[in-house]
Amino acid sequence: MKKVFLLMALAGIVVYSCASQEKTITQKKGEPQKVSDTIRIASDELEHEIIIFEPGFSAWLQSYARPREYYSKNFLQNKNIIYVTEWNQRVIEPSRYDNTLYQQQINYRSNVDYGYEVNYQLYYYFVFFQQKYKQQLAAFPARI
Repeated sequence: MKKVFLLMALAGIVVYSCASQEKTITQKKGEPQKVSDTIRIASDELEHEIIIFEPGFSAWLQSYARPREYYSKNFLQNKNIIYVTEWNQRVIEPSRYDNTLYQQQINYRSNVDYGYEVNYQLYYYFVFFQQKYKQQLAAFPARI
């Protein structure tokens, strides 16, 4: 089973240790599942998954992200390829980049169709990350 994991535990230890009782919100199949400030996007038919542990991302996504279908899937895929490539480069160079920000590589392949929702969530995580941590993962600034 192919899976894409984005385990952003940048503050995961804090979230885990400070988390009181978490409440699970039950949602329809195909929609993101939210547990506290954890977002899980899974597609059983495509066998791909993203899990994002990042304080503030869920609220930011609801407040700032463009509506779904604003950007085409092709646009999101192209941006994600650029961002993932730079992200993975930073992971393998911990002496050059902050290893508390870039902890784990992202297994995102350009020849795999991850579907719209996975690409949407991943793209907006990169935008959120760049704004929150004042990072730039591409030659162009991240845009909402």
